[in-house]
Amino acid sequence: MEVWALIMFAVLMIAILIGYPVAFTLGAIALLFGGIFLDFSFFNLLPMRIWGIMTNFTLLAVPLFVFMGIVLEKSGLAEDLLETMGTLFGSLRGGLAISIIIVGAFLAATTGVVGATVVTMGIIALPSLLKNGYSPYLATGIIATSGTLGQIIPPSIILILLADMIGVPVGRLFLGAVLPGILLISLYLAYVMIKAWRDPVSAPALNIDVDINWWRVIKTVLPIFILIFAVLGTIFIGIATPTESAAFGAIGALILAHKRLSLQNLQEAMQHTARLTSMVFMILIGATAFGLVFRGMGGDRLVHEILTNLPGEAWGFMLISLLIVFILGFFLDFLEICFIVVPILAPIAEFFQIDLLWFAILIAVNLQTSFLTPPFGFSLFYLKAVAPPTMQITTIYKGVIPFIILQVIGLILLVLFPQITLWLPNLIDSLIFD
Repeated sequence: MEVWALIMFAVLMIAILIGYPVAFTLGAIALLFGGIFLDFSFFNLLPMRIWGIMTNFTLLAVPLFVFMGIVLEKSGLAEDLLETMGTLFGSLRGGLAISIIIVGAFLAATTGVVGATVVTMGIIALPSLLKNGYSPYLATGIIATSGTLGQIIPPSIILILLADMIGVPVGRLFLGAVLPGILLISLYLAYVMIKAWRDPVSAPALNIDVDINWWRVIKTVLPIFILIFAVLGTIFIGIATPTESAAFGAIGALILAHKRLSLQNLQEAMQHTARLTSMVFMILIGATAFGLVFRGMGGDRLVHEILTNLPGEAWGFMLISLLIVFILGFFLDFLEICFIVVPILAPIAEFFQIDLLWFAILIAVNLQTSFLTPPFGFSLFYLKAVAPPTMQITTIYKGVIPFIILQVIGLILLVLFPQITLWLPNLIDSLIFD
């Protein structure tokens, strides 16, 4: 029966690649194989699993953070930030690209919605980059990549879901993601600076005659810092849970956006939040049914036996698991990997006594990379949708290749130096509990 569990997994992958709706495919395949190989009374366990999802207080943070991000996107926050940062850094070689990375980091720490970030920066920044003589490859690569920072920089939706799947406190996972996020930003900045130095034509400096209005800079950036502290600072110092801080963030976003947020935009934000949240939870319910049947058929035991007998033991498992997630990222959405693959790998990581927080961050960086990997990287398609009609998708594919390499370098550094991930959570724990 264990072999049939693997066949069930293969059928699921084929069905998803064909294009069937993920949530319903998960449930249908679970019912089909469970009905054939298990007693139907086995499904009596399913309602309690679904009830557990419905009553999970931590997962309530998902719609709140999504709403916060969409409201801020509707408020024109990105436009203000891009204009301000462009004024600050535009006179440097590669200055516009540096501005986009910094804005991407700010938006990641406040919105965390990859699609909205890439589309907004693509509409606003891409024409400006091309007009000022930037290489189309660098321009598209930097926008597509900076938009994905919302996957790793808190408050990331994927971190909340990974925390629930793996069993790590959300607050500690947010802390663990801070330095890896800074590492990736530093790699992007270093690449742009070196590229601009070696090939000035691809990233020219701008002739900016306007004096920097520091009051405007403060007026633009300070509210964002306040919102970031209201959301992340309250979690890090133990004042609020992630769900409570998400509520602070939603209210803060409404306050920041009140002058620009029309009733129509508010309605659109609420509808978008409802659609995205419904999609996430429908997939989660389907994955719960699939996981229940997969374990009932002994699939988890077979996978455990295979992965625990690899050469190199823990390191062999780490290499294979990260490679599996990386390859699946070429074809599957991050939600599918998070809900289907991660629950299978996490118990094996625990068996090898691998720190689950570290493991979760490695998975998160891997999933972030999946937004950039052709042919199905979602960030690439978001950008193509708003790029000039003359720009080919192959230009965007070529543009992200250096950044995929940077992602892999960052992932290798995180594997070799776990303290990049673990130092800050351990430091905060020692300050709070000592």
